[in-house]
Amino acid sequence: MKIVFTAEYAGDLQAFRQLGELVVDGWAIGKPKFTPQQLIALAHDADVIVTSYDNVTAEVIAACPQLKVIACTRANPVNIDTAAAKARGIKVLFTPGRNADAAAELTFGLMLALVRHIPQAHAALKRGDFTRDAQQEQQTSAGLKRDVVWDVTPESPYEVFKGSELRNKTLGLIGYGNIGRRVARIARAFGMAILVVDPFVAAEEINEPGLQKTTLDALFREADIVSLHLSSGAHSDGLVNAALLGSMKPGALLINTSRAAVVVEADLIDALRKGPLGGAALDVYHQEPLWRDHPFVSELENVIITPHIAGATRESIEKHTAMIAADLQRFVAGEPLLYQWK
Repeated sequence: MKIVFTAEYAGDLQAFRQLGELVVDGWAIGKPKFTPQQLIALAHDADVIVTSYDNVTAEVIAACPQLKVIACTRANPVNIDTAAAKARGIKVLFTPGRNADAAAELTFGLMLALVRHIPQAHAALKRGDFTRDAQQEQQTSAGLKRDVVWDVTPESPYEVFKGSELRNKTLGLIGYGNIGRRVARIARAFGMAILVVDPFVAAEEINEPGLQKTTLDALFREADIVSLHLSSGAHSDGLVNAALLGSMKPGALLINTSRAAVVVEADLIDALRKGPLGGAALDVYHQEPLWRDHPFVSELENVIITPHIAGATRESIEKHTAMIAADLQRFVAGEPLLYQWK
């Protein structure tokens, strides 16, 4: 069996070598993403393609007559023509949940950054704001203990960056899958109450003290922070619109580490400019990369932005490498596949 491996990976790939001839190329060794023609030249006689970002199109599939398995090391094989693969009887593997911990942790990092104004405080000090021209020892009056304080004025960082605590706040989660459940677990450790909207999860699986399933309208009305954890599709694209954003509490916050398409971007920008939204933290965008004069970059100070890095951890790569290796071993052994795209 010939395996063409162009995916990001961790480890020595010995599990793949044990399955047959292994050709490692492309992104796996630091090259740019392959064009379909380049992929065909490499994989025309392959039994298996393992990729992260290369587009496995109908043209590629047709040019690889021996192909039996296409493995995509992502939570959604968006770069695979799954219909063309299915028509040929080719198995498509993917890695659901491989970056769930990473995305949940970034979500909470963004949440803390929003409520405590961490990026703004960091940037201010890096610019030299609130700093002295030179080192200077602070004097302490006789009879008093040394007081460690930055400044005591209305313009001090203590006042400028004064934020809120997460304890006793209400977090609204839209989507209660691998990532949403992990965010809920972390939020409960912070003492937050949690509301959930997910049409695919029954209330009986969710409801317990401090954690309740609710309606979309109620969640947006009642939550102090709303975090999005749902996939893009006909059921969800454009879900978060002006009506929902306008129903939020004054100063409420929105976090999106899932898919940009679930939010109407123009409505979000309007709500950030005029209220009631107090701020947002975003890791995904309708067009990526963002351009320099986009309002999220050039205008809106109440937005924290990161460049689609929710899943970018070394541990995520280790997980997806192990998941694909294990499912290929099952394929060779004729066992049921655990990560087959249906």
